[in-house]
Amino acid sequence: MKSRLFYGLFVVYAAMVAFVLYINGVFTGGIESADNLIINGVFLGIIGILFVISTAGFMRLNRLTDELEDAAGDLKEAYKKAGNQNVWNELEKDKDFFEEKNLREAFTRFLLQMKSNRIGKRYAGSCDIEDYINEELLDRVGSSHYNSAISGTMTGLGILGTFIGLSLGLGSFSGDDIYTISDNVGPLLSGMKVAFHTSVYGIIFSLVFNFVHRSIMADAYGKLEYFLSIYRQCAAPPVSTGDENTAAMLVYQANQANYMKELLELERGQSKEQAKLLEQMARSFVQQLESVMGSEFKTLGAALQTAARAQTAGAENSREVLDAISALAQSNRNMQENMAHMLERQEQLAGELAAQREQIEKLCQEISRDVSRQLYTFGQMRTLYEDEK
Repeated sequence: MKSRLFYGLFVVYAAMVAFVLYINGVFTGGIESADNLIINGVFLGIIGILFVISTAGFMRLNRLTDELEDAAGDLKEAYKKAGNQNVWNELEKDKDFFEEKNLREAFTRFLLQMKSNRIGKRYAGSCDIEDYINEELLDRVGSSHYNSAISGTMTGLGILGTFIGLSLGLGSFSGDDIYTISDNVGPLLSGMKVAFHTSVYGIIFSLVFNFVHRSIMADAYGKLEYFLSIYRQCAAPPVSTGDENTAAMLVYQANQANYMKELLELERGQSKEQAKLLEQMARSFVQQLESVMGSEFKTLGAALQTAARAQTAGAENSREVLDAISALAQSNRNMQENMAHMLERQEQLAGELAAQREQIEKLCQEISRDVSRQLYTFGQMRTLYEDEK
């Protein structure tokens, strides 16, 4: 309902036009001053043009926020159909999720950024849809920079009309005695009517437009927050933080080191057992051959023993390789400790940044209060100035 309050501007505008025409005698056929009517007509025409331009911005903003509200409803429905599961995978493929031009362009830029941050099934970085669909987008679509100046423009037009009316009245006022002065009172009062009328509807339009503009923007911001909350609940993509990536890398390195260590230990144990078995086989074979063939095979036994010793040497070499791998595993553990220390430093830095952010927020609040007090003082001074007039 608040988003349609701008229609009330035209109701107030029509009422003020009818009022001005009535007090200038248009309906009764007794127009006292054509100058007054022309001046009021020009001022009301300018105000009407400003209202039409503002209404175009309000209508664009309403189309955008209505689509945000509908999109939030679609996300909730899809979330329920998926069994309360995240629906980002479906949303990522739906490039036509938004029909409104500004929302579609912003959502497309967001999808491109998310695609560049994709790592496997998750996303690195802190890209959020609010970086693209936010209050700045609403202000731009709704021409907030223009509408925020309309209220002051209305007041300024009322003051300008006041000075124009007084100038017209005083310009036609002349005389040296009471008789000639009394003859010029009529033009003076006619000019004062212009001054009074323009001031009245300038202030009325300023107050009404300010109320309508603030209400519409508050409603738009509320719809934006509603959409963002539903999006984060139902369709926010899974994002991997820097701590999770580092921890995963450390776990992977530790698993690889343990696997290599176990493999080398197994190889060393098998090498020793093979050497013992080969030596036993050589002795048994030599004994059997000696008993059968005599001493001719002693040389063969010696060769087999040499082969057994070579196998033992190979096992020793395997042990040295295992020691080297153990040293590498120790180096990996040292690197893990260093990475853990870096993570602690990052947490400390995050705490310091949070503290600095709180200080900046407090400073901004103080500045905002100072500006509010100054604006209030300025308003009081303007009220006193108008009362004195």
